[in-house]
Amino acid sequence: MRVVRPKLLSWPWLALLLATCLLSACGKKAGTSSQPEATGSSGTQAASSGAVTPTSAAAAKAADPLVVLHTTAGDITLQLYQEKSPRTVENFLRGYAERGYYDQTIFHHVEPGVMVIGGGYTADLERKATRAPIYNESRNGLSNRRGTVAMIRDPDGPHSATSEFFFNLTDNAELDFRSSTDEDVPGYCVFGEVVAGMEVVERIAHLPTKHEKDFERIPSPPVTIQSTTRLR
Repeated sequence: MRVVRPKLLSWPWLALLLATCLLSACGKKAGTSSQPEATGSSGTQAASSGAVTPTSAAAAKAADPLVVLHTTAGDITLQLYQEKSPRTVENFLRGYAERGYYDQTIFHHVEPGVMVIGGGYTADLERKATRAPIYNESRNGLSNRRGTVAMIRDPDGPHSATSEFFFNLTDNAELDFRSSTDEDVPGYCVFGEVVAGMEVVERIAHLPTKHEKDFERIPSPPVTIQSTTRLR
């Protein structure tokens, strides 16, 4: 996401909501999404226990990096799919996490029942400077299923992702890459999955929210990523 763009036009949550509505022709107002059956009690239990979803289980490798986000709401452990999304994992891990970039950033938007977004703003709602945008690896065959983590990008720029990411709270297949005879739909690149701490993600998602500046749904109290640790 390019910092030089006007703030109002660069909101990742707005970009994703617009993309979601355009791709699925949902016709819903922002913030009025409903959860499909997959997010019921059985799905929640599976995610909370750290189980990997069937779609991404095949992508998991024993040598895949494991990274813990230490947040003020609890720890979230991510398995990063290095073979499926090599550039994206490299960007997230070595470009940002290992440099301490995510330290003291907040989760700055919750779209109820859809996603939790973080990775780019401080508690003062200041955008942190980012590295160069990366190539979109959304053709990797991984789906935006509940519990996966994917990159934020501009809706009009398929290869514009930098530091921001989102956790899928439900199965958001409409955000996947789709091939078409007319024009391919680029989608949003899944590069990992929550393997422990999905209950923490849910805790963040169910916090009250506040509207401050141009941010419409900031978790309140704010949830901060204090540090990141690579386990392997």
